Amino acid sequence: MANPTRANPAMLKDIRDEFERCMPVFVALGDKVRQQMILALICAGCEGLCVGEITEKTHLSRPAVSHHLKVLKDAGVVQVQKAGTKNKYYLSSKTSLAKLCCMSDHISTLAKALEEEQL
Repeated sequence: MANPTRANPAMLKDIRDEFERCMPVFVALGDKVRQQMILALICAGCEGLCVGEITEKTHLSRPAVSHHLKVLKDAGVVQVQKAGTKNKYYLSSKTSLAKLCCMSDHISTLAKALEEEQL
């Protein structure tokens, strides 16, 4: 079996650093309520949703929705845009979720390198 410590030390450091940067995203995505909210935002598409609409779709109280939106926003999973007197929430594709994709690519590269060492 290949020893991961024999893998490129710079690559391992990059993956570790990326993982640490993504930890708030993992926490935000790890909650079932927030997962429901993300699904509601996905269904809303480019239009986004305000707190009242998310409350209707998730059957949560406004304070609960606001709390979970704050966690998602702080993790960079959602963005907010003012729309008149309301705030519209959207999934943020350019920040946190992109970091997860980048980290996943690096882990795949490392896994392929380790598999080749075993051959």
